[in-house]
Amino acid sequence: MTDIAEPARDLSEVRGVIVDLDGTVYRGEGALPGAADAIAALRARGIRVCFCSNNPTKTPAEYVDRLAGMGIEADESMILPASTVTRDFLRDHHADDPTYLVGSASLADYLRESGQRLVDDPREASVFVSSWDETFDYAAMTEALAGIDAETTFVGTDPDRTIPTADGFVPGSGAITGAIARTVGREPDRVLGKPSPEAAADALDRLSVPPEACLVVGDRLDTDLAMGAREGMATALVLTGVATRADVAESEVDPDYVLDSLADLPPLLP
Repeated sequence: MTDIAEPARDLSEVRGVIVDLDGTVYRGEGALPGAADAIAALRARGIRVCFCSNNPTKTPAEYVDRLAGMGIEADESMILPASTVTRDFLRDHHADDPTYLVGSASLADYLRESGQRLVDDPREASVFVSSWDETFDYAAMTEALAGIDAETTFVGTDPDRTIPTADGFVPGSGAITGAIARTVGREPDRVLGKPSPEAAADALDRLSVPPEACLVVGDRLDTDLAMGAREGMATALVLTGVATRADVAESEVDPDYVLDSLADLPPLLP
């Protein structure tokens, strides 16, 4: 079933699609029904696809392998996880600054490989990055309290409070960043990933299309679709992840399309 805004947004000029991953292309370890065929159909129409995820624990290379296992070919240059948006932001604005990370080991390795100087003592850092970390505990909040002061640049990799899995939901980066913010008594200076302007700019650069020729497809109203709506892109919500039809009625973001799944998208495009 497809719900269409009135009047329906014209998709005839769409040349690029930003596609979310968790809850849109797959949920847990398996691809959602029809997702691989939908991506193939978009490409057959000459539409460029950028996969954009708020998951900060994987690199583009890891996503290439994961998608290949689901029958979806992808190039690293067209995969934009929150880890890459964070890396690019740090490289552009804080390349030489000592940085403390609350996050996964894979994100730490990724940032180090890009040249970011990570430190073990939060009191030595001028930049504090918070992200998803399954070992997050009271000690980590104590480190944040020691390391974040009024002059520290406090950055979150993404705002996602929860992550959809095959068995339900688990806490995400946003939950950890929120706990740290309450502990230190201040909000982050930047929260990257979707719907940040940094994520939108990175995705559009990869697609080489203007916002009006781009469609965003995702399962979250407050991140995927909020980014698209703010930038003037067309938007399509899929109901295979976080948001429900009931959520749409209560949301400030009004999707152009509401789809049962990604499989319903190709028929809407010329």
